[in-house]
Amino acid sequence: MPLLDVRDLRAGYGAITAVKGITLHVDEGEIVTLIGSNGAGKSTTLRAISGVIRPRGGQVTFAGQRIDRLQPHAIVRLGLSHVPEGRGIFHSLSVYENLLMGAYTRNDGAGLQADLERVYRLFPRLKERLRQPGGTLSGGEQQMLAIGRALMARPRLLLLDEPSMGLSPVLVETIFETIQAIRREGATVLLVEQNALMALEIADRAYVIESGEITLSGTGAELSRDDSVRRSYLGEA
Repeated sequence: MPLLDVRDLRAGYGAITAVKGITLHVDEGEIVTLIGSNGAGKSTTLRAISGVIRPRGGQVTFAGQRIDRLQPHAIVRLGLSHVPEGRGIFHSLSVYENLLMGAYTRNDGAGLQADLERVYRLFPRLKERLRQPGGTLSGGEQQMLAIGRALMARPRLLLLDEPSMGLSPVLVETIFETIQAIRREGATVLLVEQNALMALEIADRAYVIESGEITLSGTGAELSRDDSVRRSYLGEA
């Protein structure tokens, strides 16, 4: 049974239907990536899975339980965390307070400290800036904080929406290395990413979304060799 199973998902905003019947799955321990052009429905798919927006149809099952009718906080308690596009950190709170906000569903003090140490190990810069307001961090540091905050919920599945957006090439490399480290430590990852080349390099499997529908799927290696993907998303003529 897949950890995440999405069947015929439909979602949108107002009169606009951005996701038009998407079906996908993510197995435990995988990195799966969604690639597509701007406005294709990638971010809407993640928002519908995590409960940020209510799906208009279809079914989302996580760890054997249907979640498409649950509130976001209930989905987090089940073990699914979402790092949104734009990071969404609390700018006036310190780095430490932001991290603790990620653990608001937990009450295990010893476990919290262990997970804080895990975040510090993944992102040493955050440990150096614990008392600094989140809004004063650089873009890359804010992305680290957003991922670290999500990890504090101890998720089985981490949804990452455009984690490399606006970052320097060096920091992009750091973020992708961290995604792989997170998987090695036991989390499963569903990744939406504008840098299709790097996303496909680390992905076990991938889906291409166009106009709210899945048009292609396969392993990361298979899609990186596909002529249409290379032309549309990897910058090749």
